[in-house]
Amino acid sequence: MKNNDSVRSSCLLSISEVAWLLGIDESQVCRAIRVGLLPVVRRRRRLLVPAHALTHLADGDPCADPYVGPAELGGGGR
Repeated sequence: MKNNDSVRSSCLLSISEVAWLLGIDESQVCRAIRVGLLPVVRRRRRLLVPAHALTHLADGDPCADPYVGPAELGGGGR
């Protein structure tokens, strides 16, 4: 049986993991975090994104206003 700390840790994704899952650049994930579009948890020196934030993206949950899809994170118009 896992303890609660290891279960909680497995629910957190690194910036590079989020970028890979969404198919976007790490800089775009950092931008989304910086402007408040993706939630972040600080563990020691690392910034981690809760997996539930990506679950809302994948489900297309209309109630998940703070979370946007990969297309919105890309910016597009410079």
